[in-house]
Amino acid sequence: MLYATPELKDEDKRVLGELEHMRDSLRYQVATPHRWTGQLRRQLVARGIVGSNSIEGYQVSVDDAIAAASGDEPLEADPDVWAEITGYRDALSYVQMLAHSAEFRYDYMLLNGLHFMLLKHHPEKWPGRFRPGGIWITDHSTGEVVYAGPEADRVKELMQDLSDWLEDGDLNAPLFVRAAMAHLNLVRIHPWKDGNGRMSRCVHTLVLARDAILAPEFSSIEEWLGSARNTVAYYDALRDTGRDSWQPHGDTLPWVRFCLRAHHMQMQRVRQRLDRAGLLWEKLERLGLPTRTTSALYAAASGGRVRRTAYQRDEGLTSDQATRDLRMLLDRELLAQRGQTRGRYYVAAGPILAIAESLGRPEPLRDPYLG
Repeated sequence: MLYATPELKDEDKRVLGELEHMRDSLRYQVATPHRWTGQLRRQLVARGIVGSNSIEGYQVSVDDAIAAASGDEPLEADPDVWAEITGYRDALSYVQMLAHSAEFRYDYMLLNGLHFMLLKHHPEKWPGRFRPGGIWITDHSTGEVVYAGPEADRVKELMQDLSDWLEDGDLNAPLFVRAAMAHLNLVRIHPWKDGNGRMSRCVHTLVLARDAILAPEFSSIEEWLGSARNTVAYYDALRDTGRDSWQPHGDTLPWVRFCLRAHHMQMQRVRQRLDRAGLLWEKLERLGLPTRTTSALYAAASGGRVRRTAYQRDEGLTSDQATRDLRMLLDRELLAQRGQTRGRYYVAAGPILAIAESLGRPEPLRDPYLG
């Protein structure tokens, strides 16, 4: 027996309708090719990686997460944190591939495979294998046990139930509700020795990805959950739904509402970023520089660090061509150089900072449950 999908109230249906409308709007926006969309996608993936890992205490910059998503070397992250980040990157990359797999089906060995990608650098944590014993989650500030997972000898059966439900259960339920319930059930089963939270968020994204309406990076709530205030609310929502042990008979509507609200507010943020990206790109193109250099200026104006290797790859240039372009942008004082040799990168300077600031601050996000 799993936690059951709740019946939505009228206000939930209203919020869900707004979500579906925003998702359709975003789908049309990203369907039209724009040169800035690729960079925005990469930034969203990176922010999701940062968000989900920060919940577990692994702090990494967005720039290093972008480097991980791009296959580059880190600028700051230490080797242990880098292993966590690249493990999660690999799992998310596979989720993106699975979104378009004609032979796809859910089973618990698929989830074990994702878990192996996530924690393959920790053989002592049994990557890709269910935990051999009990598991308890402790409040680090008090030492109090706040959750005890189901007994180890029940895990395989429960994971089979979850896989069956993912494949065939509640197929008429709204997509965002199914994703939330997959997340809840997996994190409450807690089937592995470690990585259960990241895997639950990853599977949440997988359910959305399989819909194939909108790329998962535009739908994920991992970035939203990773901000400090939202992380506290996330843990509260999980605790309030399931209490201190496996009790799959509680009211799950508050959890679903929490997820619908998170999706709505994150999608507002993504829509703002899309609109802002278009305006920023247009302003940068008006500088009259070679068209290809706009991608480097855009990355810098967005607050990121420009690396020669990333610029070279994005624009299909040789190393010499990319180096000459960046030197020209330095000479015009549009970029500033930081670091040396392999750690060298470039940031926005002078007019580029002014262009970014001219866009102003985004509008405050609206809580959909407050009208």
